[in-house]
Amino acid sequence: MKKFIGTMISVAVLAAVMTGCGKEDGGTVSTDGSTSMEKVIGALGEAFEQNNSGVTFTYNPTGSGSGITAVAEGRCDIGLSSRNLKEEEKLQGLTETILALDGIAVIVNPDNPVNDMDLGTIAGIYKGEITNWKEVGGSDLEIVLIGREAGSGTRDGFESITGTEDACQYRQELTSTGDVITTVAGNPGAIGYASLASVKDTVKMLSIDGIVPTEESVKDGSYVVQRPFVLVTKSEKKLSETAQKFFDYITSSDAGDIISSAGAVPVN
Repeated sequence: MKKFIGTMISVAVLAAVMTGCGKEDGGTVSTDGSTSMEKVIGALGEAFEQNNSGVTFTYNPTGSGSGITAVAEGRCDIGLSSRNLKEEEKLQGLTETILALDGIAVIVNPDNPVNDMDLGTIAGIYKGEITNWKEVGGSDLEIVLIGREAGSGTRDGFESITGTEDACQYRQELTSTGDVITTVAGNPGAIGYASLASVKDTVKMLSIDGIVPTEESVKDGSYVVQRPFVLVTKSEKKLSETAQKFFDYITSSDAGDIISSAGAVPVN
């Protein structure tokens, strides 16, 4: 009987050791926020999981404002924002780290004959001062303004660069980059804006002042409609070992090729 009990204790100890080893090999990292960052963060998360046995990576595409709130409230490890933090957010104990740069592409339906605009014309369209495509060299067709919801990092970036804050006459305010692309693709009169990293061939990107949005034109600054992809963390709270390892990996030069392949411009 004593031998049996001793054997059972040995098995229990072995099981505990094996369980502990499994936890050391695994771990989780959760991210929440910008829908524009979906392609970039998804590719980085997949690579991290492949290179770290047992690790689980999650991404919740809620929008920049929601992601910032989520990390502030401790509901995720890392928030994702496609805009810089505001001063009041920094005062709440949050820190920003720029992961990459992203162009904001101005997009139209592929059948639209217009190919280039200047910032002033784009601003005039979104303020409702220009309402028909024939006024800018297009067809005799009403311009349908598509944009993102309040709190979106893409909207914040677009409006601040074009000087249209609180002045845009949106027909529709959509909650994701994908919805904007789909809506513009399905409406001949539509115009919208979306992350360069997410644009598909179902829409046409306009050049701005003759500059086409590309990785090169974003990196050298010649394409002016651009913004940062930001990682948001709590200033006074350490990340878990797994989350810190993920953070260090994606902000290193080792992740540069993956970020570029996903359509953004790495800063490291």
